[in-house]
Formats: sequence, structure tokens, C-alpha cells
Amino acid sequence: MTAPHIYLTTTIPYVNSRPHLGFALELVQADVLARHHRARGRRVRLQTGTDDNSLKNVLAAEAAGVGVQEFVDRNAAAFIELAGPLSLSFDDVIRTSRDPRHRVGVERFWRACADEGDLYRRHYEGLYCVGCEQFYTPGELTGGRCPEHGTEPQPVAEENWFFRLSRYGDRLYDLISSGELRIEPAERRNEVLAFIAAGLSDFSISRSTARARGWGIPVPGDPTQVIYVWWDALGNYLTALGYGTGHEDHRRWWLASDRRIHLVGKGVVRFHAVYWPAMLLSAGQPLPTDIVVHDYLTVDGRKISKSSGGGADPAALAAEYGTDAVRWWLLREVPRVGDTDFTVDRLIARADHELANGIGNLVNRVVAMIHRYRGGRVPAVPADPAEAGAGAAALREACRRAPGLIDDALAGFDFRRATAAVWEIAEEANRHVNEVRPWDLAKAERAGDERAGRRLDAALATLLGTCRTIADLLAPFLPDAAARLARQCTPAPDLLPAPGPVFRRLGPPALLPGPARTPAPAR
Repeated sequence: MTAPHIYLTTTIPYVNSRPHLGFALELVQADVLARHHRARGRRVRLQTGTDDNSLKNVLAAEAAGVGVQEFVDRNAAAFIELAGPLSLSFDDVIRTSRDPRHRVGVERFWRACADEGDLYRRHYEGLYCVGCEQFYTPGELTGGRCPEHGTEPQPVAEENWFFRLSRYGDRLYDLISSGELRIEPAERRNEVLAFIAAGLSDFSISRSTARARGWGIPVPGDPTQVIYVWWDALGNYLTALGYGTGHEDHRRWWLASDRRIHLVGKGVVRFHAVYWPAMLLSAGQPLPTDIVVHDYLTVDGRKISKSSGGGADPAALAAEYGTDAVRWWLLREVPRVGDTDFTVDRLIARADHELANGIGNLVNRVVAMIHRYRGGRVPAVPADPAEAGAGAAALREACRRAPGLIDDALAGFDFRRATAAVWEIAEEANRHVNEVRPWDLAKAERAGDERAGRRLDAALATLLGTCRTIADLLAPFLPDAAARLARQCTPAPDLLPAPGPVFRRLGPPALLPGPARTPAPAR
């Protein structure tokens, strides 16, 4: 029996500016899922990329006085380079302006929908938000402004190509309500169903070449138009697999894959859960199996965005506070539903309390005691579990239950609940140290109490085994720290390494890294 195949993707961000912590959240979540499934023996392809063919990229390049290709190349590199600071394990990265797989795949996808009779051209007038790259009806605006960006949309009148979205409303509703196309969490699924139930209108899928400044993929057979950036960008999930070139990856990871999982932010749910599935139905392609939606990160109560210039630089944060601290905050602080406010104070407090003082201190204490009381040699696990003390049973039970708890949490895409299962073991282990008091057992052993010596061996063996379990369980969440923990807890060849800090204390809150380096807001 072949291992299940799972295709995991993030959205591909516009590169009109440098990356912010909100997108880092999605990258880290996707990386955790990929590492988790790989550890369970499943075949995984993890993919990300950059959305280069956007009008907002063109306008940002013009404002910077730089050529568009040079501008998007420079900013795209900043996104791709996050793999190092965030310890990401992506298998592929696609850039829509550079990758030779992309244009041929987008053109093939366009023709497939045209062959189905779902594309037509007509005159259109509407209100267009460049920030969203989306038309809005007056009823969708908030006080006449874009609900996402707070800007006034521009009136646009031109002739465009349209996609017959209205043809697919009933099928989409059935697929989503039945769970065949799973949207998580339920709140987002219900929003999508309500949107579909209100009636779907055909939507514009091209822009005039003049308004697009000639940037983008030309409409096949119509050089006066370029393909709408969202049609172009959504296609990356197929084009990176060689759709349009006959590559085997398309068959393996899309047509025959067991799971096709898109991770997206709540601001782009409509594109991924309505437009994209309808486009796939038209082109005769399977739909994603899961669309996993995360809410926003905020700074001082305001949504992080590239266009507003407000946001924490994830690479700078990792450089100052460490990859582990950044990943841990994203996984431990962000709930399944609801926006989360970021401050450096919170990042430091979480890292110091749980990583340095909790897990790190536990490992350091256990290894130091094995060196102090047993010369660095790991004691044998006792034949009688009772020798380890009454609390050892609870500790062993926490270790036994944790993999299942993590499996269940990640099946529901709940990263906070998954990491809680690891943290609870560390808490239980620290309680057990204080309960069994190895230092008192060592004192009694020196006084001639042989049973105290056996109990000390049992306690140390149990605690070191717990530290190894924590290292194993941390691997999807904090891969760098997990490797350090494993080395600290593994004899080489007969003795444990000398104890040393696994996590550094971050200390009092510092200044927020980034171009402005302004003080973190008080909480």
C-alpha cells in the first residue's frame, strides 16, 4: 500500500513590499503540517511562491522609481529568503513572473474554461480596489470605502473578459455543505455558504493592457487584454505542478493526491473557496479537499499589511529573538478563530516562560543531575515502575497521550491545541522533579540508603526519557530546538553532553526590530 500523498500550499503574496509577520504565520503553519505528516510516513509536497503580476506591484515600482521586473525580483527574494530565518521546509517555490511553468499553464487553464463556454467578453463599469485587485458593488463598501483597505475604490469602465461564475452556484453549495470541499473553521464555511446562497454573479477576469501598464500574462488571442491577476495567481497551484506541460507532478500531486490543502488568510476566502473551485470545475480539474483559513495578526490593534507599512518584519524578529521564539509565539498565541495582537513583550514573555524557563530549564536540570549524580551515564530504566515515584505514572501517561492529542489537534488545524500537548508534558515533568526531589535522594544514597539510589536512577531515567519525548514531539513545531534537545539528551557514545542552555532567555522587552525600531506598545 502506497503512503498517502498530501499537497500543501500557502497563498502567494503580492510583492509590492517586504514580507510581514501575518504572512509568516501562514508559512509556519504550513511548515508544521508538512513536517507532521512527513513524520507520520505520508508523502508531502509543500509549496509557496510570489504573486508578481499585480497592478499594485506595478504602481509600487513606479512610486519607487524602479523598473517593475527589478522591483518584484528584489521583493520576491525577501519572501523566498524567509526559509532560513523561519526554518521552513518548502519543496517548491513558484514566481509568477519568472517561472517558465506558469505562463503556459495559465494559458492552458484559460483555454480549458473557454472550451467549456464559460468565458465571454463585455463592457463593464464598476468600483475597483487596487489593494484587493477586486471590483466591489456599492453595497459591499463600508462608508464608500474598501472594507479591507479603507480606501475609496476607483471607478473603472472598460471591456473585459468574464467568467460564468453564476453557472456554478448550486454545485459549489452542495460540495461545501456536504463537506466534500472542507472549509475550516466552520465560521468561514458558513460565510462562504451564505455568500453563495445570496447568488453568484459572473466576474471580470481580464484587464485592459493599457490599465495594466502592459504587465501580466496576455489573454490568449487577445493582446488588448491581460489576464486578471487573481485568475493568474490562483493557477499557481496547478502550474507549479507542470499543468500545461504534461509533467508527472500534476498527476501525482493534483489528480491522484489524497489531500489537496490550501492555507489562506480570511481576506482571500472568496477567491479560494468560491472563484477557484468554480474555475476548476469549468476546467475539469479536481477541487482542493481542504481550505484552511486563518484570521489576522494585528499590531496595536491594527491589521498588519504591506500596503499600510505597519507590521513586524519576521526576518528581523528572528534575527533579534531567535527562530524558535518567533515560531513558538505564532503557534502558541494565535487561536483557531479570532485576530491576535502581536507585541514584542508577548513574544518575549511566551518564549522565556515556556521555552527558557519551562522546557529548557527542565532539560538542563535533568542532564546536570545525571552528570552530578551519575557521572553523565544514563541510568537504566527500572524494572519496577514504582521506583520512579508516584508522579511518574502521570508523566508517562502525558507522554503516551501526547501524539494522539497532536494528531487530533492538527487534523482540525488547531496549532495552539497541538503545542499545548507538548507544553503540558514539560509542566508535568517540572512538577515531578519538585515532587521526587532527586537531590534529597542523592543525599540519602550517600548516607547508605540503597533504595534511595534505585529511586534516584528511576527518577533520572524517567525524566531523561521525558525530555527525549519532548524533543521528538517538538520536531514539527520547533525543528531547530528539537534537534538541540535531542543532542543534549543523547549519549555520545557513553556520556551525555555537558549541560548547557537549550534556549536563551530573552530578558526584558526590547525595541521592535525593523526600519523604524519604535518601542513596543505597552500592555
